[in-house]
Amino acid sequence: MKKFLVVGIGNIGKEYDETRHNIGFEALDSICKDFKTTFEIKKLGDVAKVNFKGKSFVFLKPSTYVNLSGKSVRYWMNKEKIPIQNLMIISDDLNLDFGVIRIKEKGSDGGHNGLKNINQVLQTNHYNRLRFGIGGNFSKGKQSDYVLSQWSKKEKSELIGYKPLFYQIICSFALDGVGPTMNKFNKK
Repeated sequence: MKKFLVVGIGNIGKEYDETRHNIGFEALDSICKDFKTTFEIKKLGDVAKVNFKGKSFVFLKPSTYVNLSGKSVRYWMNKEKIPIQNLMIISDDLNLDFGVIRIKEKGSDGGHNGLKNINQVLQTNHYNRLRFGIGGNFSKGKQSDYVLSQWSKKEKSELIGYKPLFYQIICSFALDGVGPTMNKFNKK
């Protein structure tokens, strides 16, 4: 059975719930709800597992905070013996307008400290990522405040419409491959 590791980047703790930086956690919560599975507290993160159409998914919300996500990603890749081509990282992206989805097979960290740490720990930037645009509507020097702030009411209501897409993207990634998934969902 082909196995996939899907990692949502975010920060643990109630104070970070529903913040822009935690879109990875929100996406995984939505995906796991659709799969009717729940998370368990495990080493270096909350983990949920499910089998679907001959594929095995391991969903991970690292407990290492955004900036040290790589440690948890490497641990679970090794523990579950998941090859890097079956890894998908879900993160926020300041460089994309709110709601824009970009799926890529490799790339720079784009200034995202979580991706930067994953690149360093895995010693490569050749892994799949799903970046969700959070926009860059902040004053100079206020980037950290912006990503750690909660969604606006408008964003929060619009985000509900994106949540089913996360499930569709992950299923497509596992069943059809990253190329067809990029072609299908990067247009939205």
